[in-house]
Amino acid sequence: MKYKYKKQLLSSAIASVLIAGGAPVVAQQNSENTDADSEVLTEIVVVRGLRSSLNQAADIKRDADQVVEAIVAEDIGKFPDNTVAAALQRVPGVQVVNNFNNEIVSPLIRGIGDIVTTLDGREIFTGVGRGFAFQDLPAEALSGAEVYKSNSANLIEGGIAGVINLTRVKPFAFDEGLTVATNLRGMYGDEVDDLGLTGGILVSNRFDTDAGEMGILVDVSYSDQDFNRPVSFNCDPRSATNGPQGAAGVVLPTCVGGLTDTGEYQRPQANLYYQWRPTENLEVYADALYAGYRAEFATHFIFSDIFSAQSITGVTANGDEFTAPVNDAGFYDANSSVIQSLRLGQTATFNNVPGLTSTQAKTGETDQYVFGGGVKYTSDRWDLNVDLSRVESENGNRNTIVDIGKQIDAVNIIVNDDSHGTTVMPGSPLSTPDDFRLANSLFQDYNRAESVANAIRLDGKYKLEEGFIQEIQFGGRIIDRDASFYSNAPGGPGAPGGNRVTLVSESGLPDDFLIESPNTIPVINNGEHWYTPDPDFLRDNTDVLRELYGAEPGDPAWDPSRNYDASETTSSVYLQAKYGLEFDSGILLDGLIGVRYSHTDRSLSGTGRVNGELTPQTRDTSEGTFLPNASARLQLTDDLQLRFTYAKTQAQPFFGDLNPGLTYDVPLNANIRPTGGGGNPDLEPQESDAYDATIEYYFSDSSYMSAAVYYRTIEGRVAAGTEIEEIDGIEYSVTRPRNIGESSLQGVELSAQWFLDFLPEGFDGLGLTANYTLADSSIDTEGDPLEGEPLLGVSKHAYNVGVLYEKYGITARVMYNWRSSFDDGYFGGGLVTPGDGAKFNTVKANGRLDLSIGYDITPQVTVSLDGVNVNGGTYYSYFDTELFPHDIRIDDTFWGGSIRARF
Repeated sequence: MKYKYKKQLLSSAIASVLIAGGAPVVAQQNSENTDADSEVLTEIVVVRGLRSSLNQAADIKRDADQVVEAIVAEDIGKFPDNTVAAALQRVPGVQVVNNFNNEIVSPLIRGIGDIVTTLDGREIFTGVGRGFAFQDLPAEALSGAEVYKSNSANLIEGGIAGVINLTRVKPFAFDEGLTVATNLRGMYGDEVDDLGLTGGILVSNRFDTDAGEMGILVDVSYSDQDFNRPVSFNCDPRSATNGPQGAAGVVLPTCVGGLTDTGEYQRPQANLYYQWRPTENLEVYADALYAGYRAEFATHFIFSDIFSAQSITGVTANGDEFTAPVNDAGFYDANSSVIQSLRLGQTATFNNVPGLTSTQAKTGETDQYVFGGGVKYTSDRWDLNVDLSRVESENGNRNTIVDIGKQIDAVNIIVNDDSHGTTVMPGSPLSTPDDFRLANSLFQDYNRAESVANAIRLDGKYKLEEGFIQEIQFGGRIIDRDASFYSNAPGGPGAPGGNRVTLVSESGLPDDFLIESPNTIPVINNGEHWYTPDPDFLRDNTDVLRELYGAEPGDPAWDPSRNYDASETTSSVYLQAKYGLEFDSGILLDGLIGVRYSHTDRSLSGTGRVNGELTPQTRDTSEGTFLPNASARLQLTDDLQLRFTYAKTQAQPFFGDLNPGLTYDVPLNANIRPTGGGGNPDLEPQESDAYDATIEYYFSDSSYMSAAVYYRTIEGRVAAGTEIEEIDGIEYSVTRPRNIGESSLQGVELSAQWFLDFLPEGFDGLGLTANYTLADSSIDTEGDPLEGEPLLGVSKHAYNVGVLYEKYGITARVMYNWRSSFDDGYFGGGLVTPGDGAKFNTVKANGRLDLSIGYDITPQVTVSLDGVNVNGGTYYSYFDTELFPHDIRIDDTFWGGSIRARF
C-alpha cells in the first residue's frame, strides 16, 4: 500500500482548527509567541552540556516559521557526532551513506539530494558541483546546523529538497574576556588497525575599546586518518548456456572478485572571525575560512574472469526455474528471440581461468576558501544586513592503474554464502609474485575543477507597530559564479607486446614493483594477501610506465570534448510578510506569506566532435521564475502547536549536464539513422511544490513529541533521454540529459525527546530520543522504464533511537540508526528474476550503533570515550533477489577517546 498525503487534506485539517478557534483578535507586536525570527540561527550562543544543546535545538524547532530541525554543539568543538554528516543522520527525514574511506557522506532530505548548503547564510559548494561535500568541513569549526525542510522567501534558492545551514562559532557568542578551547581526539579502526588523530585550538577575545566593543576569534584544526574498506563482489548475472561448457541452464556471475580501498587523508582547517559593535545598533564583521583535503590512497583489486574459463564443473543451483530472452553473449535482452529456461547458480568450479590483480593509485585534493564581511543595523523598527562574500573551491584527482594477470588452475565460488559471494582459488596462485604478466592497458584518469563565486546580499525587516501584518521582510542577492572543468580521456596505451604477453619480471621494472596487498578480504582465499603493483611506484614514476607502454612522457593532455567553462549570474529579490493574530479563545496564529523572484543568465562553452574533428560550442541561456511560499503556525496552548507550510522550490542543472559539447558522426549510409550524444545547455531547472503539516507538543524545556506529514511533487526531473534532432538537414538520434521526468514523494515523520526528571536522584539524568521516517517515493513519468518505482537511494523506513544521560559530570549517549532496504542502482534488465520490468541493485536493511561517554574531570577539562559502528553494521547488496548477492562492503568499527579543555 502506498501512502498519499494530499494537499487538500492538509489544508482541510488546518482550516478546521482555525474555524474552531473562535473570532480573531489582532495580536500585538510585542507578543512573545509571535515574534520568532524566520532566520533561525542568526546567532547561536555557545552552550555547555548535552541537555543544554538539546534545549536550544528544541527552541529553534519550536519557534521557526518553517519546518526546521536543528543540531547545536554541546561545547566548543564538540558536535554530537564526530562529523557533520554523521550528526545529520539523526535528523528525521535525513538519510546518508558510508563512503569508500569509511566517512559518512551525501545526506538526502526526504530522499532528495538537491540541497543548498549555506555557511552562516552564504551559499557554499565543492568544485564545479551544486552541492557541498560535508566531510570537507570539520565539525570542530561549527556551533550548529539546521535542516530547513520547507522554504521561505528569505532563504537562498537552488535546492529542491531544502537548505542545510551550517553556523560557525563567533566571538560575540562568548562572554567578555579571553576564551581558549582545545581538543584532541584519537580514533582506532579495527579494519585499518591504526589510530587517527584530530586536534584543534580556538582562541576568542571579546573586549571593549574607545571605538566600541570588539571580538576576534581564531580557530584551527587538523585531522589525519587512515582507512581500509574491504569489498567482495559478484559481477552481473549471465547465462552459462552461452559460456564455458558444463553449466547450461544456470545463471552465474560474469566475474568474481574483490578490492580494498586503503590509504590516508588529512583535513586542515582555519577560521578567522572579527566583530565590531561601535554602537548598540550597529555591527561590522569580517571573516575568512579555509578547509582543505589531501588524500593518498589505492584500490587493490583481485579478480577472476570466470566466463573465460575452459570449463565449469560442480555446478549446483537453487530457486525456481524461470524463462528469459537472452542474447548471444548470455545477457538479458528483451529484443532477443532466444528464450532460455534458467535457474540461479549456487556453487561452481571454473577451470583454467584468467586471473588478475590491479592497483589504482590515487591522489585527491580540495581547497575551500570563504571570505566575507558585512554590516548589521538594528533598531526598534528596522533590521538591515548587507553581506559580501567570495567562495573559491578547487579540487583535483589523479588515478593511475596497472593490471597484471596469470592463469589460474581453478576457481571455486559460492554465489550466495550468507548474503555474499565467497571465492577460493586452490593453492592461492595470486599470492606468489611469479608468472605475472602485464595486462590490458596503462590507464590514467586525471581531472581538475575550479569554481569561484562572488555574492552580495541584502536582508531587511521592518516591524509594524500593530495590526495583522507584524513585519515586512525584504531583500535580494546577486551571485556571479564561474566554473571550469578539465579532464583527460580515460584510458591509455595497451600493455607492451599485447595483453598478458610481457612478464613483469622481464619488463625492466624494479624487483620490488610487486608488493603484497596491504590488506585482505575475509571471503576471498580465506583472507590471504595477494601480489599487486606498488601504488607508490605508480604515483611517482608515471613517465617510466608511459615509456614502457610506448607513450610519450608527461601527463596525458586534457580532452577538449570533456572540458567546459561556465559563467552564471543569478539575481533574486524577495518580499515577505510576517503576520500574527490572537483568537478570543487565546489561540495564536502566525506565519509567513512571501515570494522570491530568481533570474539566471548563463554562458557555457565546450567542444564537440564531428567525425573526430573538434568543434567549439557556446551557448547562452536566460530564465527566471517566481517562488511563492506560505506558512501558518497555530499555537493551541503554550505547549501544543500545529504548523502548515507550502513552498515552490527550484534547483539549477549541474554544470556538467549543461556542457554544450556534442559528439556525432556524419552518416555514410542513408538507410541508418546516425547517433550522437553530449550535454544539454537547454536544460531547465527542476521545480517542486512542497506541502508540510506538523503537530508539535513541548511538555518541558527539552522534551517534546512531534508528527509531520509531507507531500512533494517534482517536475523537470533530469534523466538521460534520446530524441530525434536535425543537424545540417540530417536527423540524428541524440542522447542528452533532458527534462523528461516527474516524481512524487510523501511520507510521515515522528520524533520525540524526553528527559525523565521525575525519576529518583541519580536516575533523573536519563533521557530518551527517537524518531521514525516513512518515505514513499515514486517516479511518475509515463513510459519511463522506472515508472512506478521508488527514487534511488531512498529507504522507505528509517529510525533512530537513543538513550541519553547527564548528571554528576557524566555525559553519555547511545544511539542506534537503522534504515530499511533501498535501491541504489538500475541495471536495465537481468537474469535473476522472471519478467521484463526494471531490475535493481538493492541494498539490504542495515543499522549502526554509536556510543559516547564523557566525564568532567574539572569544570574546564572533559574526557570521553567513543565508539562508532560498534555492532559492525555492514553493507550488503543483491541483484534484485537475495538469492544472487552483488557485494559486501565491510564498514569499519572505530574506538577512541578525546580530551577537551576550555579556559
